Amino acid sequence: MSREQRIPKERSLLKPIGAVVLAIALCHTAAGAAAERGHHAVTLGAVRSVPYSREGDPSGSNGDENKLAVRPLVVDGHVTEWTTGPLHEVTERSFVVRRAIRINDALPDEKVGKSGDWVWQRGPWLLIDRLTGHVTQLRLPDFDPAVSDVVWFRDYAAYCGVTPSGKSLYAVVAQIAVRKPRLSQKLAAFDPEHHLWPVCAEPVWQRDPLRVTFQPTSAAAHSFDLVGDAAVLVEQDDPEPAAAPVHAQQDSPGNVLTQTPASGSAKPSGNAPAGSGPQR
Repeated sequence: MSREQRIPKERSLLKPIGAVVLAIALCHTAAGAAAERGHHAVTLGAVRSVPYSREGDPSGSNGDENKLAVRPLVVDGHVTEWTTGPLHEVTERSFVVRRAIRINDALPDEKVGKSGDWVWQRGPWLLIDRLTGHVTQLRLPDFDPAVSDVVWFRDYAAYCGVTPSGKSLYAVVAQIAVRKPRLSQKLAAFDPEHHLWPVCAEPVWQRDPLRVTFQPTSAAAHSFDLVGDAAVLVEQDDPEPAAAPVHAQQDSPGNVLTQTPASGSAKPSGNAPAGSGPQR
């Protein structure tokens, strides 16, 4: 066989090998691109001060504020939301922060400038995943923008809430990814038109035992231990409450058991949150 006849044959043998190498290279390139797409750059930008007033945010302002500190939430170089207040690290990849909302305040027939007529308001809490860049709005039970100062511990949110009727002040402990609150206990009656400010001091957490204390401005302090799936009232004259009767009792999935101050016994809450009555 001549040299000229051997060269085409050798080239034909190399073609399948080259195709396999090219296919492997393309797979690695696609996998690398997919990995890069799965990881996002999530940061909070610099703080800036914006005009703020009770007229622009009647449900969220205490009446004395004229400035609000806001920070942009930046995902992959793009501003996706505005935030206000400190963030709380929940896990290594997720954190919560309160949203700041810019609302168009112009009336339908009102002439405004090119920049428009906008006001800032305090919004709901957001859960942000650093790995995926996903932003989730948290629905905290009985959360009131003007009353509820949320204090986070782990994935628990403790705050004073106001019932939909606006007539009752409740101690609430909510947990991320759990629909029903871990604690929902009435603290006092509430008058939305005439009340002291602030309505409650910030809740105080304790790690061992897992306990949270609520201090309404117009009522006595109340402490609750979180035991299993229940919250147990800590009596003022009992530094170490007997939590055994409540620890493992739950009459059906989703029903939270609480201890009433009067009887000291546990009772199921039914379909309503613990501590709720017929009128909330």
